[in-house]
Amino acid sequence: MRHQLSFDCEGAALAASFDDAPGGTGLLIVSGGNEIRSGAHRGMAMLAQRVAAAGHSVFRFDRRGIGDSEGENHGFEESGPDIAAAIAAFRQAAPHVARVVAFGNCDAASALLLHQPLALDALILANPWTYEGQDEDEGGEPALPPASAIRARYLSRLKDPKSLLRLVRGEIDFRKLVRGLSALNQAPQPAAPDSLASRLESTLAGLSCPATILLATGDRTAQAFAGHCPAALDRVPVERLASASHSFAGDDADWLVERILAVLS
Repeated sequence: MRHQLSFDCEGAALAASFDDAPGGTGLLIVSGGNEIRSGAHRGMAMLAQRVAAAGHSVFRFDRRGIGDSEGENHGFEESGPDIAAAIAAFRQAAPHVARVVAFGNCDAASALLLHQPLALDALILANPWTYEGQDEDEGGEPALPPASAIRARYLSRLKDPKSLLRLVRGEIDFRKLVRGLSALNQAPQPAAPDSLASRLESTLAGLSCPATILLATGDRTAQAFAGHCPAALDRVPVERLASASHSFAGDDADWLVERILAVLS
């Protein structure tokens, strides 16, 4: 059964949705970007419903300044108190839950790492965000991923007859193609010690709880993480899906649910 409730975070009332289930392991969903707790196209609400139907309680919330929550939105890098308060509220709402696993996609995954240690038993980190402010292009979109990621993407496309047919038909944006190919010759730049990528790698190296990384291999954010944090891929179990869907939409949702339930079991 789904319940709507609120909890306190430094004097602000935060809105939450709680799907109750009898299992002893629960899932905390942390929303990415400025999305409300239901997620894009209600993706997180549907995920919560499926996980709860499998026997695991699920807790979602709007951080300060987002959706139905009070307070000011200071972004994912300042969301530590919100996550900590949500964990406490989850444990209070579901005292039968002994083990809490947190799931976050994009900058929510990064937030779960940045604000360690948290009172969590495991992490599921999907397509973690590693871009800095300067890593955006003129249109405000994420910049190109590292050359290694671009190379892998182009090689996979060259093996795909549909991509070659699109090229012949003139359906490929040649400006993007030229921009991508030019990046292949760029020498890799080591991340600065205080960069977001370096901080995430450092946290993963000393993480006190188990973690699983989920990557949609065709997604630019996932490609950037793989290029910016290569050492992390050797330390933490990684599951890869051949998809460009950043939010695991459509049929990809089945894959996501399977991976989450595997950690919760």
